[in-house]
Amino acid sequence: MYKIILGLLIFATQLNVSMSQELNCTVSVQASSQQVTVDKVVIDALEKSVRDFMNNTKWTTDQFASEERIECSILINIQKNTSNTDFEGTITVQSKRPVFNTSYTTTLINHRDKFFKFKFGQFDQLQWSENTYVSELTSVLSFYAFMIIGMDYDSYALLGGTPHFEKAVAIVTAAQSSPDDTWKSASKSDQTRYWMITNTMDQFFRPLRQLTYDYHRKGFDIMTDKLDEGRANITNSMKNLEKIHSVKPNWFNTQLFFNAKRDELINLYKTAPPQEKVVAVSLMKKLDPGNTSKYQAILTSK
Repeated sequence: MYKIILGLLIFATQLNVSMSQELNCTVSVQASSQQVTVDKVVIDALEKSVRDFMNNTKWTTDQFASEERIECSILINIQKNTSNTDFEGTITVQSKRPVFNTSYTTTLINHRDKFFKFKFGQFDQLQWSENTYVSELTSVLSFYAFMIIGMDYDSYALLGGTPHFEKAVAIVTAAQSSPDDTWKSASKSDQTRYWMITNTMDQFFRPLRQLTYDYHRKGFDIMTDKLDEGRANITNSMKNLEKIHSVKPNWFNTQLFFNAKRDELINLYKTAPPQEKVVAVSLMKKLDPGNTSKYQAILTSK
């Protein structure tokens, strides 16, 4: 993986380059609902605490140069509070990675988690332990930190994110003591953090991780010189999701992929040859049926 290789080269040549944590995370906390009665100073303290927690925690043993930090963002939308320290809302997580030989960045994660209840006091210090449930807030934040890192690593090396996804599994396991059932297999929803990581690590769903690698390393990363080849590699890799779709139509993790990539895929195939457009549109309409009309428009684009 380029991050590790670059780190080794820097060490070997004894260059004077400062090393950093893994994430460069922009954080925003909103509380516009009339059901939120807590003072703004608490909201501001929460925003700062989350930003410091995400950006100052050393999540892995790998060395990152400052320019290598993973670009990501967190938006917490507080919809109500039942006390001065008890909050409910959503958390939206996004991450990006650069495309080789371009200034373009491609989205890896674009997910809004609707199941977010947590406690926070103005002077709380956010603490985290990999194998111990400390709090709902830090468990959720650390879970997504490892999902962001795991997805980034998967995009550079086939299954490269496994060690980081295993950390996310450990967080879910520790959170079984949480009163929130979204950490558990018995959750009323199949679109929870539990199922996100469980599906990611399931052998049956491995084609999606293969697609993550093919999409980036064999697709976008070569398109500067080999546009047609890169696009064809993406099409062929998406075909491998058809087996998953036949067993798990509208599967949560497939939706996560298309939530991140839908607009990019539409722009990509708008310039494809007519026959390739037909194949890709048919495939995407099957795998992401809720957006059929968007994909259909590709066929009339020029």
